[in-house]
Amino acid sequence: MTKTTHPFQTLTPSFIMDAVESQGFSCDCRTFALNSYENRVYQVGIEDALPLIAKFYRPGRWSNEQILEEHRFCFELREHELPVVAPVVNTAGESLFQHGEFRFALYPRQGGHAPEFDNLDNLLILGRMLGRIHAIGAVRPFVHRPALDSQSFGYASVALIQEHFIPAEYRDSYTALTSQLLTVIDAILTGAGAIRSIRSHGDCHAGNILWRDGAPHFVDFDDARMAPAVQDLWMMLSGERPRQTAQLAELIEGYSEFCDFNHRELQLIGALRSLRMLHYSAWLARRWEDPIFPRTFPWFNTVRYWGEQILELREQLGALSEPPLELP
Repeated sequence: MTKTTHPFQTLTPSFIMDAVESQGFSCDCRTFALNSYENRVYQVGIEDALPLIAKFYRPGRWSNEQILEEHRFCFELREHELPVVAPVVNTAGESLFQHGEFRFALYPRQGGHAPEFDNLDNLLILGRMLGRIHAIGAVRPFVHRPALDSQSFGYASVALIQEHFIPAEYRDSYTALTSQLLTVIDAILTGAGAIRSIRSHGDCHAGNILWRDGAPHFVDFDDARMAPAVQDLWMMLSGERPRQTAQLAELIEGYSEFCDFNHRELQLIGALRSLRMLHYSAWLARRWEDPIFPRTFPWFNTVRYWGEQILELREQLGALSEPPLELP
């Protein structure tokens, strides 16, 4: 039986350069794969010019309308002189292109390194930038892109794992534990009251922020969605509770210079962290037929992984019973 070729395996250097040259650029035959799993991203050398970043979208994940809505959000932020890396627009005013079976976008190369979240001065700057981003994000909603909710990130994730991935010896424990966890998550989301969702980055971790010359540049809005503002803040917190409180204070101080922060959203951090944990396992599961995933995440879907995952989820369930973070 012939093994099915995954679509991304057809992305040869020749195909990549042909795609870039279809938009009027002349490649110098240098292509370099960058770390990206959901999509495929390459640095492509351009003759007599700086390299471009070519992003090839995973087939079937986003509709054209959803991708273009992400692009328009980036353009809107850039028009307000915010440090986001927006797609290249061709002479026809287009930012989403098609070559063969793939849709792709081009980006200017942005240098930098991951920010140091342990540096409180950096967090103050990041808070200011996110406050400015969210002030624009709150002006209007996304129409085509989804919202972050417990159904898509939680219940759907658990259902996939239960049906296809969890080993038999852990199924009962996983089912009981995730049922408890989702019940508590829903109670937290309901108990927080009406929380406004805005256009957010959605995946604001250190890998999606490039720090250079004392300032951040936000990249990869691929997971942009409607979400509470705190979704773009909580992933910058780490360490024990006193440390997280100090980090949060700096973020909110900077944020509040440009955008009002609803302090009731602090109640959501534990629930959002729990949903991310559930969603991450399901993301790996949904992508397991992509050859790069078994090579990059060989520990996933082993008996040991699921045993450790259940322990982590049990610890997270316990953490949800603790009081939420508060500003000093």
